[in-house]
Amino acid sequence: MNRLFRSLSELLGNDPQKPGAEDFTAGAKELHAFQRTDEERKKRIEVIRIEQTDKARKPPLEKLRLKRWSVLILVNLLFVLSFYLDIQILEGALTASRFVGFHMADLNSALQVILAYKVVVLNLLIGMVTVTIGWWLLGGRTFCSWVCPYHLLAEWAEMLHIKLAKKKFVTDHPLDRRARPWLWFIFVVLALLSGYTVYETISPTGILSRALIYGPGLALLWVGFLLLIEIFYSRRAWCRYACPIGLTYGFVGATSPLCVKYELSSCLHEDDCRKVCLVPHVLDTVIQGRARSEKVEIGADCTRCGRCIDICPSGALTFKFKGLGDLL
Repeated sequence: MNRLFRSLSELLGNDPQKPGAEDFTAGAKELHAFQRTDEERKKRIEVIRIEQTDKARKPPLEKLRLKRWSVLILVNLLFVLSFYLDIQILEGALTASRFVGFHMADLNSALQVILAYKVVVLNLLIGMVTVTIGWWLLGGRTFCSWVCPYHLLAEWAEMLHIKLAKKKFVTDHPLDRRARPWLWFIFVVLALLSGYTVYETISPTGILSRALIYGPGLALLWVGFLLLIEIFYSRRAWCRYACPIGLTYGFVGATSPLCVKYELSSCLHEDDCRKVCLVPHVLDTVIQGRARSEKVEIGADCTRCGRCIDICPSGALTFKFKGLGDLL
């Protein structure tokens, strides 16, 4: 239960807490002590040196990232094809849709509608339940990295930001992650008081989804503005510090049976996973001396993107479905 509270606390924007001596399991204490011995430290440094040389010579192929991009593009393409070809596979847009007849509704959008119009329509309720079950099974913020079209553009913007940063053209300016729950609350209050779904007018996810299906509009200028901020000022600013959708799905998937599992005994602590992580605070446990137990489930703010799994040379990070074991 303490793990869940810590996970939700981080989701709400609080920094990961450094564990005290009483927080470690006996097995974790033993492993931490072993990894700090001179012999083990020298051995690990040598392995890391070899591994980094190999990576420099032949960068690893991020297979999960390619699969994830393919799934994301396919899902959004199905919306487009269903509309233009009238094949009725995936109708509507990401905010509200039907998959072969089954109603689905984005939870954040549905909440805005209910608060704004003070009514609960049966189809909307069915769509909310369907989506809640689906994203609970997949866990964390899986929606963000596997379905959201803005997330894909933000990843590409991040790649450009990193290239510019290496050339000293830009500098990242981290913002306060606690702004995200406050924005979530503000949009809830605005919908309730105004009778209007205020957030939907500025949601880059909704704007892009509708633009792909029904054609572009002036709202795309807002999306372009957000991407420029992420390229030139604050890396992944919208997803990390603002998006209410990510916060909503983080809560839904906090107790999911699917998670990224960390194995302390296999970790080299070379920190490459945190460098590629879209939300690096969730991997605070991989820092040497931080893991509270031998096996740790990564928290609710994890997008399940799989980049840490792809980049980890020792297999310390894997997907796990409780009851079935490791998936990768």
